[in-house]
Amino acid sequence: MKLDEVTISRAILQTHAAIFSDYLDLDIAIVGGGPSGLVCAALAAGEGKKVAVIEKKLSVGGGMWGGGMTFPRIVVQEEGKRLLDHFGIRSTLFEPGYYVASSVESVAKLTAAACDAGAEFFNLTSVEDVVIKGDGRVSGLVITSTPVEMTGLHVDPLTLSAKVTIDATGHDAVVAHCIKKKKGEITIHGESFMWAERAETNILDHTREIFPGVIACGMAANAVAGEARMGAVFGGMLLSGEKAAQIAQDQLNTI
Repeated sequence: MKLDEVTISRAILQTHAAIFSDYLDLDIAIVGGGPSGLVCAALAAGEGKKVAVIEKKLSVGGGMWGGGMTFPRIVVQEEGKRLLDHFGIRSTLFEPGYYVASSVESVAKLTAAACDAGAEFFNLTSVEDVVIKGDGRVSGLVITSTPVEMTGLHVDPLTLSAKVTIDATGHDAVVAHCIKKKKGEITIHGESFMWAERAETNILDHTREIFPGVIACGMAANAVAGEARMGAVFGGMLLSGEKAAQIAQDQLNTI
């Protein structure tokens, strides 16, 4: 067949513009496409919720791609093994309770699961502010192009609405800091030292609503709580994403 370059461009522009416009009104906005955000997206969208993942980088997956120190393998403890199985991620038993999986396969299958469930992805998109109105609840996000943010260009952002926002931005806890910057009543203790057992044990307790309309999960939850980091063990990330999806759905049922 003959190909026309303008038709190719028009197909991309018109299709994405329609999807982008539709997804400016969301049930759940997940900021950050790391492992916890991907699990949350797959499970929440699988329940029929309108979900978008907003990722500032070109690719999703967060710190999982590189495994441990560029070795593309991750460890998942016994408690998280069922989520590896749920998403069809192959793993091998290293020692009792320690399962090893490919970091590349893990990201690929979590991403595919989120796509299959109906979640949309908006990469190269950064959150620079939140929308808070009279009820004091975060009801939307102020977004901009990551290259615009990186170059410091004075370009006005766009805004989307979300009934629930998930801060899955990892160590940076971006949404939490956006709220604090505007003097919202939120305390961010900051991430603590490395202690895998403590971090993994406590992360589900820290996966919670941290401000009206905002749920923290993954390392963002530990950063807000002042909890330790855990390194290349990812069971807590997966379980935290699952819990965030459950909390979000419970909130949506009451809105």
